[in-house]
Amino acid sequence: MSADPVHTLDDLVRWSHAGTSLAVLGHPIAHSLSPPMHNAALAGLAQRDARFRDWRYFRFDVPPADLPRALALLHEEKFYGLNLTVPHKVMAFDLVAETDPAAQPVGAVNTLTWTEHGWHGYNTDGYGLATAVYETLGRKLAGAHIIILGAGGAARGAAVECLQQRCASLWILNRTKEKLAPFLAILEPLKGNISVRGFALDAPPPNFPKGVIFIQATTLGLHASDTVPFKLRDLPDPAGVYDMTYNLSETALGAQARERNIPYANGLSMLVHQGAKSLEIWTGAPAAETAPVMRAAAEAALRDV
Repeated sequence: MSADPVHTLDDLVRWSHAGTSLAVLGHPIAHSLSPPMHNAALAGLAQRDARFRDWRYFRFDVPPADLPRALALLHEEKFYGLNLTVPHKVMAFDLVAETDPAAQPVGAVNTLTWTEHGWHGYNTDGYGLATAVYETLGRKLAGAHIIILGAGGAARGAAVECLQQRCASLWILNRTKEKLAPFLAILEPLKGNISVRGFALDAPPPNFPKGVIFIQATTLGLHASDTVPFKLRDLPDPAGVYDMTYNLSETALGAQARERNIPYANGLSMLVHQGAKSLEIWTGAPAAETAPVMRAAAEAALRDV
């Protein structure tokens, strides 16, 4: 058995961890790097603060239909904090007792904290994205022309963060037009004087601005056979490409970027920084201090795959 086994809700019936429990919920979840990341950071915190010696981070495979029951059971077991990944972030938004004001425009939560009255929801993805893009590409979202590929939960969080950071313009590309209208409606109250446009992938506009940051916010890239239905050659002198997927050394999009010598980064840095921010919410330890430990643990876990 691996050091971080995959648990199910049946395991809660005989849950025996006497210390403080944290967990990530997803479906599937076996690939998640969150347990080794967080447990490495917790081990580091425990060396200088005895309060964290009995803290442990677990992972649970929870199908979408079971999420309401899972949140109720984990609350009964007094898990102190939870992370949520695909496909639970949007669904959980309506299941928590309270929502942090910063998460409300996103309509999704990825971090929950136990309270007596229920879960308090946060979203650390925006922080993770902004910090990662600056760290890996040397670019700030503020004042940048940005293209986001996708119209799902990850894309929503990215788009909200870009608008809150006051990007110069925002372009949303999606496979179909059907999802674009409701997606753009969510962004309407946030855009102010920022130009926000949506286009289907089969009809991209001919006038993208120069120097855009291209953000890939779909699940494309999780499998080696995935292709990206967009050609970077259609962009005039892009400033960089940020791909939210992280489990492959080079995705199809990464190969395109390499061929054009475009700065490229995968989503490992975003995973690390959003995770470090979650840990900050639970422990008070500054995210900037735990992020290096979490990155080292995540990279080691990837090498072991």
